[in-house]
Parts: sequence; structure tokens; C-alpha cells
Amino acid sequence: MQACRVVLVRTEVPGNIGAAARVMRNFGLDDLVLVAPVADPLDAQARAMATHHAIEVLERARVVPDLEAALGDCVLAAATSAITGGLYRRQTAGAPGDIAPALVGAMPSGKVALVFGPEPHGLRNEEVARCHFLMHVPASEDYPALNLAQAVTICVYELHKTWRRLREDGRAEEVAPYEEQERMFAHLQQGLEAVRYLRGVRGEVLMFALRNLIARARPSRMEVRLLHGLARQLLWVANNPSPQPPPPQGEGEPEGGDA
Repeated sequence: MQACRVVLVRTEVPGNIGAAARVMRNFGLDDLVLVAPVADPLDAQARAMATHHAIEVLERARVVPDLEAALGDCVLAAATSAITGGLYRRQTAGAPGDIAPALVGAMPSGKVALVFGPEPHGLRNEEVARCHFLMHVPASEDYPALNLAQAVTICVYELHKTWRRLREDGRAEEVAPYEEQERMFAHLQQGLEAVRYLRGVRGEVLMFALRNLIARARPSRMEVRLLHGLARQLLWVANNPSPQPPPPQGEGEPEGGDA
């Protein structure tokens, strides 16, 4: 379970940070990352909610400026939201218990992250789009928005329950780190734009759908190199409109995948 990171984005209430730290300690997590927090994680209210057993989680919490910095070394990330409507959210939304097996299955390869938005309005669409899944707790339709600390409790519990059930059967998967996937997505987008597959107002929507399709498959480093190769060939075709075939490729693209 220590392979799981909890990421709190722009948290405004110190007590919620402390309560999240306590839940993390309850279930064996200690990696807390705060993205541009409004609240002070060492505030007296945060310490009181954490209690002395989880103070260490607060003291070791990392503060980073943006979500990319929080997820850079992760192999898989799940955003959380009470809102699942709209193109950017409905494609990957599921209950915590439905998404937890994918997160647990990726743990042997590296860090996985649970990402929680700020109290007033939750995560933005662009932040949801940077995660592979969207966890949604199916609460009452009359009032579906949970308190932040409560949402952390439910999601971490479901992850822990799944981990306990699957740990005997868990198999390591060579999932490519988040930052390697991001370089691949940028390269692939360049190639698709060059051959005019992504164009006009629908281009952003199509790229988002492709990101989710590929990310949900949890691509390995070899598969990421394969997609870099596809991007390179698309760029070659766009820049060389002759009938001659493209030059032969080697065994695979370098991990950086220059565009």
C-alpha cells in the first residue's frame, strides 16, 4: 500500500488535510503530496485532526506547484469527483471499487496516485484529463458532494480492501511512468496533427479520447516506444508526400522519443 500516493489539490481547510493524513496512517499510506495548498498542513487544526499518530505524515508531506509535478513519477493516477457528466469525465468514471483493481495491479511497477480536488468545486476538467481514471462515489443524487476527508476515506478503504484481496495474485506490470507517457502523448499529437487527423474544434476532443484509450491500457515502456515510432512515421509521411516508402526503423524508439 505504500506504493499509493494521496494528492490533495489546492486544499482550503486545514482540518481536511489532517483528517486525510489520519486515514492514510490507518491504511498504511505515508506519501502525501499537496498541490498549491491554500491551507497550512501544519496548522493547529490539521494537527488536531491528524492526532499524534499521523503528525509524521503531515510533516513529511511534499508541497508542489502543479499536478504534473505531483504525478511525474507515477505509473497510474485516478482523479476523484462528484461530477461525472460531460465528455471529459464520463469516459473513465467508475466507482472506487471498480477502479481499485487497476491501481493495485500497477503498484508493483511504481507509484499510483489518488487525486482529490479543492473543497469548493473539485478538480478542473484539465486536471481530470491528466489522470487515467475518475473515481466517483455513487452517493445520493440530491446531494452527491462528499466532504474531502470523507472522500479520501472511502477511496483509500476501497483500495486497501482490493489490495488485501489481490495481493496473493498480484503480478508486476511494466507500466511506463507518467512523464514518459506524457512525452509520448505530445509526440503522438504532433504526428496526428501533421496528417490532419486532429484538426478544427474536434481535434482536442479526439486527442482526449485517444489519451484515455491508451492510458487505460496501462502501456509498458516498450509500448510507449512503439507509439513514439508511430508518431515519427506520421511526421515523416506528412513532411515527405512522395510515393517512396519511409526509411526503415530500428528495433524501437529511444525512451525520450524526440519529435
